[in-house]
Amino acid sequence: MLSLAPFAAANDDEAPFVKGLATRSLKALQEHDLLDDITPELEEAAFRHPVSLTPLLVDLIDPDDIADPIARQFVPSPLEIEEDGQALSDPIGDQANAPVTGIVHRYPDRLLLNLLHACPAYCRFCFRRGKVGRNGGLLSPEDTTRAMAYIREHKEVWEVILSGGEPLMLSPRRLRETLMELRAMAHIRALRIHTRAPITIPERMTPELVRLLASGTKPVSLLIHCNHPRELSPAALGAIGRLADAGIPLFSQSVLLKGVNDDPEILATLMRRFVECRIKPHYLHHPDLARGTKHFRVSLSEGMTIVRQLHGTLSGLCQPRYMLDIPGGHGKAAILSDQVKKIGEDWLVTNFKGQDFLYKE
Repeated sequence: MLSLAPFAAANDDEAPFVKGLATRSLKALQEHDLLDDITPELEEAAFRHPVSLTPLLVDLIDPDDIADPIARQFVPSPLEIEEDGQALSDPIGDQANAPVTGIVHRYPDRLLLNLLHACPAYCRFCFRRGKVGRNGGLLSPEDTTRAMAYIREHKEVWEVILSGGEPLMLSPRRLRETLMELRAMAHIRALRIHTRAPITIPERMTPELVRLLASGTKPVSLLIHCNHPRELSPAALGAIGRLADAGIPLFSQSVLLKGVNDDPEILATLMRRFVECRIKPHYLHHPDLARGTKHFRVSLSEGMTIVRQLHGTLSGLCQPRYMLDIPGGHGKAAILSDQVKKIGEDWLVTNFKGQDFLYKE
């Protein structure tokens, strides 16, 4: 069995919820000098979206830096309760593309399998912030059976993506059985895991877990979510190295966030660090229109300017694709392409089906 301490569940049928962490409350944040006064606004922000930081993240934060990029991502802010006319409860249309519980089938040849809606650390900009961390977040056995039956019946699906929540918090038994069942389906040829675990809980990348991910003839690729170079701690780099040494394909996904990485020099450093530790830069996401996240958003024009400054100054190996998830679940659009055009004060965005949508900021 894999060691999950300090993330062990009561038994192997449960999700390994994070236990014993110092920072799962505003009071704990205050004890670590990461908050001053606990105001009603902060209490409301913490009520709307769970608070959790792993010990590693706490150690990465400089409490004397009011603009610390790690703190900005994980420590609640009163700005989260400000009114926002553009915000959506389901900004990328998970529900609109959910034929059964646990499945998001937005594109014909691939789908998301969300078995767990819990994380060891909760990003304040999360587009699933209304769902993650609520009611345990583990998909029931009955819903899991229906989700697997859906995948088995839909022969057009070539790739399954484990997302969430943090899929690498699943119990060892459940993760192993899930991968075995998916690998046994002849039409599933590729598996992918969207994860922040190498950054937030790098100790989870044990030799046993790495072997599980690397085993079998059908490859498992990891998309590692990381937004700032300081997140690539020595412990994280060690975990990433173990994954890369096992031959597991590693890709990055980052979110362009105001006050975190909306600077071409920071992004250039981040993308170079990815390549140096054998992660292929993949997507740089424009921030989604999730409730409580307005203070993280840059405009499309600002984002375009920042990303264009990377062109010509960064090796082609280091260039991510700057992407917009079209609100409502209509797919992604490459922002620096003819899929995104300025129309007056708004934007006309074309999806992979050739459908046009008006995007307002």
